[in-house]
Amino acid sequence: MSADTLPDRTVDAVVIGGGAAGLNGALMLARSRRAVVVVDGGTPRNAPAEAVHGLLGLDGTPPAELYRRGREEVRGYGGAVVTGTVAAASPTESSPEGDLRFAVTLTDGRELTARRLLVATGTRDVLPDVPGLADHWGHGVVHCPYCHGWEVRDEPIGILAVGPASVHQALLFRQLTDDLVYFTRGTELEGEARARLAALDVRVVEEPVTEVVADIDGAIAGVLLAGGAVVDRRVLAVGTALQPRLEGLEALGLAVEELPGGIGRRVVSGMAGTTEVPGVWVAGNLTDPMAQVGASAAAGAMAGAHINAHLVAADADAAVTARAALT
Repeated sequence: MSADTLPDRTVDAVVIGGGAAGLNGALMLARSRRAVVVVDGGTPRNAPAEAVHGLLGLDGTPPAELYRRGREEVRGYGGAVVTGTVAAASPTESSPEGDLRFAVTLTDGRELTARRLLVATGTRDVLPDVPGLADHWGHGVVHCPYCHGWEVRDEPIGILAVGPASVHQALLFRQLTDDLVYFTRGTELEGEARARLAALDVRVVEEPVTEVVADIDGAIAGVLLAGGAVVDRRVLAVGTALQPRLEGLEALGLAVEELPGGIGRRVVSGMAGTTEVPGVWVAGNLTDPMAQVGASAAAGAMAGAHINAHLVAADADAAVTARAALT
């Protein structure tokens, strides 16, 4: 990713995060002739994945290639995409006309001033603390049947349970394979859930899991249990704890709430990604952690259009005030 030069004037919008949501939001703003800057650290959530799936017309595209195209499209309409990480972002003094202003500082000391912010920094997947598990994340260890399911169909799959939501995950992956093992890992398995798994011929293992074992080629070979036995598996599905990426953005005061089932947290948002902080919108996995790339991109587009409409109204109000001052 090349680093565009930062403008030395106030821009219409700074987009923090250059994944699907951020880039599509920036694209909508740039196409509306807005001065927009995307700040991206280059660490998208799906970086470990080999390809994006479930995205019409682009299924199978590597994430890096998708984002490369997106950056070029934003630049093609006059937007800027800079490599960097935001160290601080906060509201500052309003313009003489009363419009909003935000100060954005990057970790390398560069600074920006913007009229509006779109935060699309995504979420962080925190894996259970099982030795060997993280080594296979995004390859042999998966979490989403819609993102990776077709690619692991008919493989011996294991579900590493983290809570009640893991039963639902098991039912989804059972659709993809006849060989499924559910490792409870000390979590509760209620009667109805247990009956469902039994009826679908899902083997339940309640012995504690101690390690994920790899074969000579580095791929998953199985799951080591506390008693010493190894359950052969080639793929493991596991729910992650979802944590919004808000480092450096604390001063914005974005509201965060717990997700159902204790699976993590998200930033609270309303229609088109609006927040309770005037002038700040959010989009993508930051506020909708379950959204795939297509849904995140769509949310970014909606937020970008909404920001432009907000700016249009502010520009019109400023023009009315300026004209009145002349009479």
